[in-house]
Amino acid sequence: MQASPSQASSRNSPFMTPSSPGAAQRSAPDLCEPCAGIQQHWRKAPGHAELVQGTHHREDRGNGQASFTRYRCDRCGAAWEYENNKANQHAGWALLAH
Repeated sequence: MQASPSQASSRNSPFMTPSSPGAAQRSAPDLCEPCAGIQQHWRKAPGHAELVQGTHHREDRGNGQASFTRYRCDRCGAAWEYENNKANQHAGWALLAH
C-alpha cells in the first residue's frame, strides 16, 4: 500500500514539527530576538543590552579558576549564565531556563 503524498512528505521532512520527540527542548520560540541571537557555549560571545546581571561566583578548576555570572533578560525573562574560563573555549553563554 502506497503512502499518500502528504504522509510521505511529512515522514521525510527535515523540519521538526511540534509533535516531534524533543521538539520543545530543541527550540525556544518564546525567546526575544536578541536572546535568540546569543551564541551559546563560545567564550567571549556577546550578550545583549537587556540582560540584567545577577549573582556571581568563582570555582577552582584543575587548570585555574572559572567565574560564573547569572543574567536575566528584561524583555523575555530568560535566565542565562555566562562562564568565563580561559582554559575552555566552549564556556560562555548557557540558557538556564525560560
